[in-house]
Amino acid sequence: MLHAFPSLTLTVQIPSHFLSKYQNHHKFMPLFLSKSFLFLPTRPFSSISNFTSYMMSSFSPPKPKTRLRGVVFDMDGTLTVPVIDFPAMYRAVLGEDEYKRVKAENPTGIDILHHIESWSPDLQRHAYQTIADFERQGLDRLQIMPGTAQLCGFLDSKKIRRGLITRNIKEAVDLFHNRFGITFSPALSREFRPYKPDPGPLLHICSTWEVQPNEVMMVGDSLKDDVACGKRAGAFTCLLDETGRYSADDFTKSNLQPDFRVSSLTEVLSILEANFDLIP
Repeated sequence: MLHAFPSLTLTVQIPSHFLSKYQNHHKFMPLFLSKSFLFLPTRPFSSISNFTSYMMSSFSPPKPKTRLRGVVFDMDGTLTVPVIDFPAMYRAVLGEDEYKRVKAENPTGIDILHHIESWSPDLQRHAYQTIADFERQGLDRLQIMPGTAQLCGFLDSKKIRRGLITRNIKEAVDLFHNRFGITFSPALSREFRPYKPDPGPLLHICSTWEVQPNEVMMVGDSLKDDVACGKRAGAFTCLLDETGRYSADDFTKSNLQPDFRVSSLTEVLSILEANFDLIP
């Protein structure tokens, strides 16, 4: 039996493309193994074939990257710094007692837009007005998220499409485009129905771009809206979690597991470079 001793000399016939990392001038020759640089497992090898299999798997060529043709972003809390006081908004719409009840039933977050859909027209009108008032107050303090310009510039350099889906109003989207000079197309606000977490908006963008959902990534800060939308559409998903608000328990309870999780938009750039073939 072969053991991983501190120093071991062993002659093994291995294909030259594995040996080329170490020797470029011999096709087959003795390979000097050292535990310090090969990190051999401490358990013994039962045969030469097992050892060879281990070596080949350790130095196998990298798998081809998946093609990615577009990235779709959420806006509030993703492309812009969070400025809306959502708990205060929910209390204003629902009332304190109803807010506490709904919050207890929805630990991963309240979907206020879906919640008020069953209300009477008059109550809905008042609720939408309250929500719009909070959103307009947020427009005065609108700030771009750090890393947004850098990430969008990178996507432009690769000619990768970028779209936007938000549950905010069109006025907020227009202000974002005008204030920061970065445009997303299509850019769907809540006037487009159905809105997230329904996959409809993302599928609409894929259709407009003439790409498949599995060639697109959805990036957002909401597990219940952005990740759910992306998963239901069949796209890759990336959860922006700046403060570490989500735990493994949240993923289990919601049955939603993002493909990637980052704490900044700068990390999204790194993920795209490392994991995808960026082809328009």
